[in-house]
Amino acid sequence: MIDIRLRAAEPADAASVLAFWRESAEGTSISDDLGGVTRLLERDPEALILAVDGDRIVGSVIAGWDGWRASLYRLAVLPSYRRRGLSKALLKAAEERFAALGGRRCDAMVLEANERAQHAWASAGYERQEQWRRWVKPFPA
Repeated sequence: MIDIRLRAAEPADAASVLAFWRESAEGTSISDDLGGVTRLLERDPEALILAVDGDRIVGSVIAGWDGWRASLYRLAVLPSYRRRGLSKALLKAAEERFAALGGRRCDAMVLEANERAQHAWASAGYERQEQWRRWVKPFPA
């Protein structure tokens, strides 16, 4: 039997979160480093929600709220823990957070090639919006 609980990430979790994402998340981000995770937690300590089994991170979602938009990133579940409802539990926690903060809707960034994730988001009630595209510009280092 597993005893999964959801909790906010803490600064001491940063290295473990990065290792978890390397194993469980699709793709990488320019912010996937200790500085990026630490800055997120300093700015919004409740944004990174973890599913943990004992001391082991088995799921995550970033529920980013800027006062205007509710955005979801890094929804991931350890492969051996998938198909147990962890994504749904993480999304429910994120959606409850957004509702409590005054959010009216949330959106998620999903890699175009990640078909498994697209199915998971659709089964959670999210719809793809074809009229939007993401535009990015990295800052010089």
